[in-house]
Amino acid sequence: MKCNIGKIDRMIRIFLGACIIAVGFYNQSWWGIVGIIPLFTAAFGWCPAYVPFGISTCETKK
Repeated sequence: MKCNIGKIDRMIRIFLGACIIAVGFYNQSWWGIVGIIPLFTAAFGWCPAYVPFGISTCETKK
């Protein structure tokens, strides 16, 4: 797996994932489980949804 998520993208995913998990716990709903997905993609630096479209937010080495 090649990195396709940059630093800013990772920070946004961590923030949104944590917010979704918090809302899920607060409302006692299954949304807390859905919040794990952006946290895992941020942790691994790879998003499977970006692959088919060739999207990468990683910084390019010059």
